[in-house]
Amino acid sequence: MKALFLFLFLFLNLLQAQIQLIKKSNSDSNTTLLVIGGIHGNEPGGYFSAAILASHYTITSKNLWIIPNLNEKSIINNKRGIHGDMNRKFAHIKDTDKDKPIIEEVKKIILNKQVSLVLNLHDGHGFYRKKNQNSIYNPKAWGQTCVIDQCNLSKKQPFSCLNDIAMSVKEGVNKKLLHKHHTFNVKNTNTKLDDKAMQLSLTYFAVRHNKPAFAIETSKNLSSLSQKVFYQLLAIEEYMKIMGITFIRDFNFTEKNIAKIIKDYGTLSINSNILLNLTDIKKSLSYIPIKSNNNEFTFSNPLGMVQKIKGKYQVFIGNKKVTTLKPQYFKLAKNCQRKLNFIVDGKEISFSNSLDFNVNADFKVIKSKDLRVNIIGYQAKRHIDESNITISLDQLKKSYSVDRAHKVYRIEFYKKDEFCSMLMVHFK
Repeated sequence: MKALFLFLFLFLNLLQAQIQLIKKSNSDSNTTLLVIGGIHGNEPGGYFSAAILASHYTITSKNLWIIPNLNEKSIINNKRGIHGDMNRKFAHIKDTDKDKPIIEEVKKIILNKQVSLVLNLHDGHGFYRKKNQNSIYNPKAWGQTCVIDQCNLSKKQPFSCLNDIAMSVKEGVNKKLLHKHHTFNVKNTNTKLDDKAMQLSLTYFAVRHNKPAFAIETSKNLSSLSQKVFYQLLAIEEYMKIMGITFIRDFNFTEKNIAKIIKDYGTLSINSNILLNLTDIKKSLSYIPIKSNNNEFTFSNPLGMVQKIKGKYQVFIGNKKVTTLKPQYFKLAKNCQRKLNFIVDGKEISFSNSLDFNVNADFKVIKSKDLRVNIIGYQAKRHIDESNITISLDQLKKSYSVDRAHKVYRIEFYKKDEFCSMLMVHFK
């Protein structure tokens, strides 16, 4: 089973605000790029790019900070903003606005002395062109642009020449286009004089405080999410190169590989005794043994979120609902046995109570003094405890499998009437 990635989470408590800030830092430098994804919940190119940046890049010099899912509730609902446009609340915001806690806290992060440059990730309509061609290719389009509010900052400092930096990024991206019509351009909104709406935006808030800030806009008219993410990451890498931030990717930079990464939803740990692989999970799982409250959900994917509706737990990766968990409530047992003994394909093997295992033909859970075994999908005759029973794939009902291929099944362990742990058996 793929190991969980370790992220540094910063939980900001003002008025119950909660922002996930992932820091990839090196102590030898104060140069820091802040990347913000998900300010608009219906622009997945931005937040899936930020998640891949967090999960698949190692920063070898200087610093990268990432907020992958700023507008979490809007992402789940695939809406621009369920409380209005969050990117129009940075000049002023009412005390009663439900977005205020997030706005105030992200402002603090932007203004942190260590932050050197800010990128706000978006998907925009059409393909920006200086001359009007049609409804898709025109000066009012936002897609495929590096957006700046003005050409330069008023005070000379590192990265203050916004236009020069954006032009350099544009040229770097345009050398690696998937198709010729995907051309990137620089869009200067001349915010102070010409764009009242942009005067309320995140990037202009940063610029007003003399922080270099840019928006990256990939086109909503691109044919796939993987193309949007391809160009977002390509542009981000160009910004990192300009800042002298060095990095290593754990994948070869192709759209095909990016598409695979997007579909790898990772794992969900529940209360540290259940581990679900989300990539091929069924749309719904029933009788998940959890506590009646205060459950701990831990994702390997930074875009993992859980929403409880009508007693069921909906599991999301970004705007994609991956599965729905129907709970069965138990108390969690204490001092559960850590090593569990099995016979797998004729060989006796011990496993940790949190590991999954593979089987070719059959398996048997060796009887333990204190534990009762429940193999989900096997209907035992006159057995309350399903230890010491040899189980093969054809004895398990497909409707109880965890995965869509009907190869993965749950083994649950109980101590009297309290839940200990769940393992997954994978049939090859």
